[in-house]
Amino acid sequence: MNPLDDILPRFDFRERHSIDISAPDGRIMQAVTAWRSENDPLVRAAIRLRELPARLLGHRRQRTLDLSDFTLLEQQGNSVLIYGLIGAFWQAGYGLCTVPSTDAFLAPRQDDVCKLALGFTIQPGPGRSHRLVTETRVFCVTDRARQRFMPYWYLIRPVSGLIRRRMLAAIRDQSETLRGP
Repeated sequence: MNPLDDILPRFDFRERHSIDISAPDGRIMQAVTAWRSENDPLVRAAIRLRELPARLLGHRRQRTLDLSDFTLLEQQGNSVLIYGLIGAFWQAGYGLCTVPSTDAFLAPRQDDVCKLALGFTIQPGPGRSHRLVTETRVFCVTDRARQRFMPYWYLIRPVSGLIRRRMLAAIRDQSETLRGP
């Protein structure tokens, strides 16, 4: 069973990518939690371009959106990590909502927002290798949110896929060069 099924079983949009990594699961998990968008110039530029309308409208963020903006919803040892975010992502400033806990993420909502779950699963492979799978699911709480999010999704989807693939490659490279367990 997919661990995301417990967090976001219903979803309107989904994206999934994977990569094989020749490293122990603990090292891979360490690299996943250490990854930051600011360390990849292309990813940083893509996110800054996405955030340009907010800056032009005078919305100020201290930094670009990153994993640290997500709430850790679940961790199962060195095999599963799930983050969550709630917002009106089509808005210039993402329309982010505070998500202090897993319970807050799972709680029913009636407002025009989307729930986004970002999962990382490390699956055993041959020898000491593993497959790292990342899956993003988006559930639009209302029909209005779905109507607003859909064009945004189709616009950002290719860039989102590029970001995920670059993230996976960076995690692989870091995992395969790190020392330790």
